[in-house]
Amino acid sequence: MDEKAFNAQINGAKNFHLRRAVERLREGLFDPLGVQWLTSGEDKLNQLFDQGVTALDKGMPYHLCVCGAYGQGKSHSLTYLKQRALENNFVVSYINLDPRQIPFHDFQAVYRALMGAMVFPNEENNLVNVWKEAAAQWPARPENKNKVISDFIPGDMPHRFRAILAAMAHKNMEIPANKRHLKKHARFQPRSFAWTLKNALMGKEIPAHKLAAAFHYREVPFYKGHSLVCREPKEYLAMVKGLARLIKEMGYGGWVLLFDEGESIGQTRITSRSKSYDLLHEIFCPERPAQGFYPVFAFTHDFFSLVETEPWDRTRKPRGRQKTDQPTDDIPCFARNYHKAWKKINIHSLQDLSSGEWKRLSDKLKILHGRAYGWAPESPELDREMKQVLSRNKGAESRMKLRLLVNQLDLEQQKAPC
Repeated sequence: MDEKAFNAQINGAKNFHLRRAVERLREGLFDPLGVQWLTSGEDKLNQLFDQGVTALDKGMPYHLCVCGAYGQGKSHSLTYLKQRALENNFVVSYINLDPRQIPFHDFQAVYRALMGAMVFPNEENNLVNVWKEAAAQWPARPENKNKVISDFIPGDMPHRFRAILAAMAHKNMEIPANKRHLKKHARFQPRSFAWTLKNALMGKEIPAHKLAAAFHYREVPFYKGHSLVCREPKEYLAMVKGLARLIKEMGYGGWVLLFDEGESIGQTRITSRSKSYDLLHEIFCPERPAQGFYPVFAFTHDFFSLVETEPWDRTRKPRGRQKTDQPTDDIPCFARNYHKAWKKINIHSLQDLSSGEWKRLSDKLKILHGRAYGWAPESPELDREMKQVLSRNKGAESRMKLRLLVNQLDLEQQKAPC
């Protein structure tokens, strides 16, 4: 963002938002407006994001890995990409992976987190409302005269979720009031169907018999064709890809999924890492492209160092092996050597800012601080002090440098005349 545009946005912002941005920088956090105003290297991020958009428009798969040290700006970059995606009509989900709460190998938990964090370009919308609106419009079009709602739901979605989406698009079956007390209609609970379907779509554990009742009374003809149970991690990954395609068909650019703290994948035991690597391989090297599916990960360099040094030829004993004279083959811990398989993945390595970039960032920070607290931080002495702060802390994290610059501005403000 150039200085003219930056000044225009600062002047148009509310004082509360300006102060909030400075307060968060002071605490080592980042603010959505702070990200928008104080991002360096946005040209490269824009270029990488636009490459992904072009690839998706051509039906090609695309992913991005933002790689850097702790405090170097990975979360900042992902937040910037989130704003960029929303501006380009993408639906976005931003989550932090965690080995305890949201472990990547448990993709059902990841799916729930992604659904809970889903943001639309129009913040008033949500997936259920958008889907219902699209499902009401599609069959009404002349070219779709002989189609039913299941024809618009991607066939590679798990059966459970295809039935959920179909049921959401249907109305409850009409049961005469004088027959609702009959035993055969004991499962007819129309007030609970919408809640059941919404929570099931979000990935919550809804028993199959409750879903079956909703499907029956919402007249979903195909729900008995397969099992309504969905437990395998790859089934939930397939649902994410299918949902991305559906989102694109509903008129959005696709679904951008931002995974922060990706290095947490390496903080689990070897069996969990193996499952996570397998899921990552499905994302990085898919057998076929998934329309509208745009994943972005943030990793530290340590993660790829771990991938390089994993014991790819390691094996384990089969579970429950009987003690017999017949030898049994050991099972490989990993399906393949992922270090070799991921040679061509898209990695954007964050670089330390140059002195010129820090100078421009310092100038913007002065304007932000001055507007937020109503003073004029313009003096040659202040410029020298801020330059000295950066010089004394060359090896510090970027967010630490920003905190130190804000602290220097705080000290200078206290000296300024009232």
